[in-house]
Amino acid sequence: MSRKKTSPHVLIIVQNLPVPLDRRVWLECQALIARGYRVSVICPKGPGDPARQHIDGVDIYKYPPAPEAKGLLGFVWEFAYSWIRTALLSLTVRRNRRFDIIQACNPPDTYWLLALLWRASGVKFVFDHHDLNPELFISRFGEPRGGLKALEYRGLLWLERRTFRAAHRVISTNESYKAVALRRGRRSPDEVTVVRSGPDTRRMRPIYPDNPRPADSINLVYLGIMGPQDGVDQVLLVVDELVHRRGRDNVTATLLGFGDCFEDLTRQATALGLDEHVTFTGRVDKVAIAEHLSRADIGLCPDLKTPLNDVSTMNKTMEYMAYGLPAVSFDLVETRVSGGDTLLYVPSGDIAAFADAVETLIDDPALRAELGRKARTRVATLMDWRPQAEAYISVFDELSGYSTPGHPVPPTAADTADTDPEGRRYVDLDDTDEFDRYLTERSAGAERSTR
Repeated sequence: MSRKKTSPHVLIIVQNLPVPLDRRVWLECQALIARGYRVSVICPKGPGDPARQHIDGVDIYKYPPAPEAKGLLGFVWEFAYSWIRTALLSLTVRRNRRFDIIQACNPPDTYWLLALLWRASGVKFVFDHHDLNPELFISRFGEPRGGLKALEYRGLLWLERRTFRAAHRVISTNESYKAVALRRGRRSPDEVTVVRSGPDTRRMRPIYPDNPRPADSINLVYLGIMGPQDGVDQVLLVVDELVHRRGRDNVTATLLGFGDCFEDLTRQATALGLDEHVTFTGRVDKVAIAEHLSRADIGLCPDLKTPLNDVSTMNKTMEYMAYGLPAVSFDLVETRVSGGDTLLYVPSGDIAAFADAVETLIDDPALRAELGRKARTRVATLMDWRPQAEAYISVFDELSGYSTPGHPVPPTAADTADTDPEGRRYVDLDDTDEFDRYLTERSAGAERSTR
């Protein structure tokens, strides 16, 4: 029985990605809806998106994104434009339905001011801490050693402090981020809750792909944003090493995603003579993600060791694991927390070592199957979204005084279905022999053997 009869209304603000494309935010929305909250979201439009959407109980208000930012003035304009569009849409949301809590997801760290303006109406503020913007600055531009760069860096620290100070509660994506909230944000441990970005492994699980890769080929895959800090150029260097220097003509790579570096990466692939070996898909949905991660042989985590990447949780790592996909990663602190002993780790920036690790997996199908099986078990038992959703909901229950029984991710028939919504057959994870066969072949060959 709830402690309050009226369902609280939560307004979630996202600037970095559209919703529901932002997987973490969408899982949060669904958890709130499942526990009786009303939810609205303000975010930028994706290609072809309408200005208003109502999806699975969530009201989504969207604005045209700002042009791609270049230089300090470009970023200032982007942040100011997005802030004003968000503020105006918050008035629209308010006219339709009073909201009780604002959740702002960074980057950027600018929505504390909007939260303060709404505080006079009794609205509380939750900061969902997705990125360390000062560390992001250093990772992209190097250590600030004076002049304008030092001023920009100090400005980011000031914005971060203001965000931490304005928040009633802070949600951190991992323990490293929580440590920053305690140290730089000067928040007490009881004001900070860790909610990891784990996948919903009952629904994110391997399928038999519609278009399996040829039996005599090896397909590498990258999933994620393609920004300067994401190291996707390292993937191209690894493929160049494998194909042109080590004679691995049967290696292909599929790069799923988009970002500021997308066009530069396609030009780099052409310059390296990799157009026949590398496919760029652009923006992908969950249907395409399931297809590509189910048909690929090896996942790639090319994020270099930087002040940001070292302490950030990489969603792609856990998504590879959910599909039983062995992966190679540069050695990062939080990636080891996620992957444990199910990944192969190499020194940051060592292309030859990365290629060596990939070759080890290419030449040892049994090792690929072993790591894939362990990865799937680890992510399903330790990293799944369901317990994270409980921690997430507890923050809002505490702030609102509202609580209803039930699961924030209620089980559905889809959790145990034999096929996904597109009719593709799920791999039977309980059939050890068949799962091992799939992990080795990852193709229609494994499916045919069960018919």
